[in-house]
Amino acid sequence: MPDTLPQILPGLDPDPRAAAPRIAVLVPCYNEEVAIPRVIAAFKAALPDAVVYVYDNNSKDRTVEVARAAGAVVRTESLQGKGHVVRRMFADIEADIYVLVDGDDTYEAAAAPRMVARLVEERLDMVTGIRISRIEEAYRPGHRFGNLMLTGMVRTIFGNRITDMLSGYRVFSRRFVKSFPALAGGFETETEFTVHALELMLPVGEVETAYKERPVGSASKLRTFTDGWRILKAILGLVKREKPLPFFTAIAGALLVIGIGLGIPLVFTFLETGLVPRFPTAILATGLVLLSFLSFTCGMILDTVTRGRMEAKRTAYLAIPAPDFDGYRPG
Repeated sequence: MPDTLPQILPGLDPDPRAAAPRIAVLVPCYNEEVAIPRVIAAFKAALPDAVVYVYDNNSKDRTVEVARAAGAVVRTESLQGKGHVVRRMFADIEADIYVLVDGDDTYEAAAAPRMVARLVEERLDMVTGIRISRIEEAYRPGHRFGNLMLTGMVRTIFGNRITDMLSGYRVFSRRFVKSFPALAGGFETETEFTVHALELMLPVGEVETAYKERPVGSASKLRTFTDGWRILKAILGLVKREKPLPFFTAIAGALLVIGIGLGIPLVFTFLETGLVPRFPTAILATGLVLLSFLSFTCGMILDTVTRGRMEAKRTAYLAIPAPDFDGYRPG
């Protein structure tokens, strides 16, 4: 399988006037002293013209010294959490193509040229590395199940164009990076990437990539249940923010059903006797029905607000010039 850009895109004629895109490899790091030298060396070999940036996130080991010795540009972010690091990297670094990868040496650097080539050739805004692994220790069943469940939720709600929502290996266009409103603080940032792309209907693609276990001496920072719960909450928050009408309509429907269920026996009793014997239940039923209509009204109002926010995000995206790689032969 070809693993260099000239081999992958042989059909483009070289044009000496066409400027090569600036490629930045972004590596968020926390206590990756063992793995980070391998990551830097692998991506320098796979993308020789790229600049590798390592952003340290309060590491307690020698990550900074080791990364700098390996030839990376090392910077720091004091706010703890991957989302904070990603927000800082996207704001600070200027490039045409961004390769985001975890610093744990679990992703295949040799896939980066294929991902970059697909981004350039098809003029995409995001290419996700789909994790393929036969090593159970690398991709534990709990993580695999959680990824399938959470990805399935997002596919159902926001659009069926993704396979591995939680992959930490992605390639972005400058347009995506500079118009992405990074709000997450932790591992839920991958969910934000996906929902942002799907909601704005941006062109996206996927490339299969090998996924391996961490090197000996390196420990995972991912907590299956804690981080899974945070991602689930992030999905629900994004549904409320990006799909307010369906979200509040569902709440309104539940309140209406409960309110009517409580109220129907009282209506029958009133029709038979002319009396309302259970005033607290009558008040509760009336309140639930009123709350259901209020919830639906809130959904309608917020849907209009969301439409305006969507237009603003689309305008910010379109304000960034599209890359002109015509005539450029990668490599």
